[in-house]
Amino acid sequence: MTNADVVYLDAKDDAALDKYKGQLRGKIVLISDPRDLKPDFTGIGHRQSDEDLGKLASAPDPATVQRPATPAQPSAEALARRQAQLFNAKKFLFAANEGAAMLLDNSRGGAGGTIFVQQAAVAQAQPATPDPNFRRLSPWQKEAESLILPQITISTENYNRLVRMIQQGEKLKMTVNVEAQYLDGDGMVNNTVAEIPGTDPKLKDQIVMLGGHMDSWHSGTGATDNGAGVAVAMEAVRILQAAGLKPRRTIRIALWTGEEQGLLGSRAYVKQHFGEMKNARNQFGPQDPNAPPPELVKGSEYEKLSAYFNLDNGTGKIRGVYMQGNSAVRPYFETWLTPFGDLGAKTLTMSNTGGTDHLSYDAIGLPGFQFIQDDIEYDTLTHHSNQDVFDRIQADDMKQAATIMAAFVYQTAMMDEMMPRKTVR
Repeated sequence: MTNADVVYLDAKDDAALDKYKGQLRGKIVLISDPRDLKPDFTGIGHRQSDEDLGKLASAPDPATVQRPATPAQPSAEALARRQAQLFNAKKFLFAANEGAAMLLDNSRGGAGGTIFVQQAAVAQAQPATPDPNFRRLSPWQKEAESLILPQITISTENYNRLVRMIQQGEKLKMTVNVEAQYLDGDGMVNNTVAEIPGTDPKLKDQIVMLGGHMDSWHSGTGATDNGAGVAVAMEAVRILQAAGLKPRRTIRIALWTGEEQGLLGSRAYVKQHFGEMKNARNQFGPQDPNAPPPELVKGSEYEKLSAYFNLDNGTGKIRGVYMQGNSAVRPYFETWLTPFGDLGAKTLTMSNTGGTDHLSYDAIGLPGFQFIQDDIEYDTLTHHSNQDVFDRIQADDMKQAATIMAAFVYQTAMMDEMMPRKTVR
C-alpha cells in the first residue's frame, strides 16, 4: 500500500523535464497528458456499410502493388508521433530514475468510464533513430522486472480532474493498494486442441483447422477479444458433430494462448507441426542488408494442412473473407458464401489483414484466413478495455458466424483436392 503526494509531470521537452529533478522521489506521478473529451454525435457501434465492403472487394492483390525503390520519407505527422513516443519513453525512464513510487496514466481512449489498458510500460531508454538491433523489452520478460514501476490506468474523466486540481494549486494525496505478483514457474501455458477424425482412407491424414485465441487483457473478461471467436469455433465444431457429418479430412480446432503477446501460441504450434520461416524479414523496422535470405523449413505436417480459418475481430457477424492475396481460393469461397448472401456475407477481398493467428500459417505459405466481420463496438468500446465483457456480445451475430465457419470448414474437409496455396515470398 502506498500513501503519497501526487505530482503531475507536466513536461513537453527536456528543459521542462529537468525542472522536476529531485521532486518525484516517493511520489505518485501523473505521467500522461489530459485528454480532451468531445461529445459523440455518431454513436460507438456500426456495421460494415456497402461502401466499406465495396472498397474491400476492389482492393488490389498486395503482391501487385509496386513498392518504391527507396523508402518514402515519413510524413510530418509520422515524425511527430515518433518524437512523442520517444519523449514519452524518456518520461517513464526519468520518473523511474528519480525514484517515483507509482505512475498513473490516462486511458488512451474511451469515455463514460471506459478504460483502455494493456500492460505496464518498461522504463527503458529508446534509440533516437531506428536501430534494427534494438529490442524493446516487454513487461512479461524477466529482464524487465527491475525496470517497471507500479502503474495504474484510470478513466479520462477522473484523470483530467486530478490534473485540473493540481493545476489550480490543490495539494493532492492518494492511498493506493496494488496487488500484483510475478509467477516464477516455467511460464508455459497451453493451447487447447481437439479433432473430429477424418473418414476417407485416402484423405483422413490431411487436416482442416479452425480457431480463435483464449487469452485476453486484464481489465475485462475478454468476451469480444476473443471469447467470441473461441465460442464461435467451438459452436461450429458442435454443429458438425450434432449434424452427424462425416468429414473426409480430419477437422482440428485450436484455441490459442499468447496471441496478445505476439501470436505466441499459434506460432509455436505452427513451428512444431508445420514448419518455420528462418531468417524472416522484419516487416516494420529497418532491414539488415547483410542478413541471410529467408528459408522455409517444412515440418512433418506441412503438406497435410489444407487450410486454417480464424475468427478474432469481436462479436460482429461474418461479412466475407480476407483472401490474403491468394486469388486461387476465390471460386471456392464465392460458391460457399452464396447461401449466406441474405445474411450479409458476400464480400471477398484480396487484402491482407493482420494482428491475429492466421498470420502464423500465412507466414510459411499455408492457407490461413481471417473472416471479415462487422466492427459493432470493437475499436470504440470493447477492444482491450474494461468493457470487454459478456454484455457486449451479440448472440445473433455469433450464431451467424458459427454457421458460416462450420460450412467453410466442412466444405474444405470434403474437397477432392487440397486448398490451393500462394507462392511463399
